[in-house]
Amino acid sequence: MKFQLEIIGVIHSPFKEKFGIPRQPGLVPQVRAILELLPPYNQPEVVSGLEGYSHIWIQFVFHQALREQWQPMVRPPRLGGNKRVGVFASRSPFRPNPVGLSVVQLEAVRSTDAKVLLQIAGVDLLDGTPVLDIKPYVSYADSIPEARSGYAPSPPESILRIRFTPLAERQLRGRADEEELRELITALLETDPRPAYLRDTEGGERIYGMRLYDFDLRWRIEGREAHVLELVPV
Repeated sequence: MKFQLEIIGVIHSPFKEKFGIPRQPGLVPQVRAILELLPPYNQPEVVSGLEGYSHIWIQFVFHQALREQWQPMVRPPRLGGNKRVGVFASRSPFRPNPVGLSVVQLEAVRSTDAKVLLQIAGVDLLDGTPVLDIKPYVSYADSIPEARSGYAPSPPESILRIRFTPLAERQLRGRADEEELRELITALLETDPRPAYLRDTEGGERIYGMRLYDFDLRWRIEGREAHVLELVPV
């Protein structure tokens, strides 16, 4: 049995590539994005009443993780990338159906005759992510405080101190969003976005980079510190 699903919207986020994206929603609340509804769903009526909710569920497509074949076992980053678990015991994007689910904070609903935009925060979504559905988060039904979380019982700890080089500091001061961007970069790097199996083997001279907004963020790991080197315009 097969079903055809419609794309109802698209995500506009600061993440232009997969590396560096938080591995779960809500881990970096400073990450803000826009969910734009596409025709014919860009009607103010479809979001009437949604402003009364603080959070929403977003169902989306892992559009850059499409594969012809799926695997029954995957290697979750949380287990160091070495131990395998069943695909349905993970949140891996490499699934029989490449569908993801994220709960995000809803900051604002903006509707006009031409566009319907949802301002959201705490996202773990790549720029351009196709959206399949939106549902309001209902705390009494969706929150289960006594639930068990398997091999991921708590959020990842902040393990790196963040240092900005003089060059990075000058580049930050030249931006209108200096403070917001500084907080975002710090939150993204302090949990160390590198794969776990590389953390004990790489560092020092290697420079890491990720595309963020309109620049490439470059940093180097030295011991327990991440040194932000520069923000290279693209």
